[in-house]
Amino acid sequence: MDIITVQKRDAAAKAKQLRRSGLIPANIFGGTLPESISIQIDEATARKLVRLKREGSKLRLTLDDQVIPVQIKEKTQDTLSQEIIHISFQALRADQKVNSVIHILLKNIDTVTGILERIMLEIPYASLPADMIDTITIDLEGIRVGSVLTVGDIPELQNEKIDLQVDGDSIILRINDKNRAAVQSQVQFQEES
Repeated sequence: MDIITVQKRDAAAKAKQLRRSGLIPANIFGGTLPESISIQIDEATARKLVRLKREGSKLRLTLDDQVIPVQIKEKTQDTLSQEIIHISFQALRADQKVNSVIHILLKNIDTVTGILERIMLEIPYASLPADMIDTITIDLEGIRVGSVLTVGDIPELQNEKIDLQVDGDSIILRINDKNRAAVQSQVQFQEES
């Protein structure tokens, strides 16, 4: 799903009509484009895109025999029906840094013996398109109670080609002791009463 075929959207077509006919309205902006381009994507492709890719994910759009490198800038969905309302893509230039986010994925969560506290699930950064990172997976197997993981602890982020927009001391996650967490909750409850 790294290349998606899209079509230019008729300016007279209303977004609601498009969605009823199985097409999702979208747009491409930025990069070398002189102005924003209104496009449409068939609903099945858009659903797959929303399921498999995140905001900040890099891919290529084929439009009228032209391949445009982009990142997903925004996906808008109806919170109740999960209907895809609109997708925005930012065109990328190889020589221009772009702002994006790295998504933190956690593996082996079931092996954690304490209480997992997730503090930062996305890390904002800027880089050239060639250096973009979509996700970083952190394996929690063997992590001990009392452990704290910061942005600076992740080797992939200690890269000169990535301009982090958060402090290296920012906490991504910590593992608390179950007993201490229960005592803190009880103290907090008593203070609120």
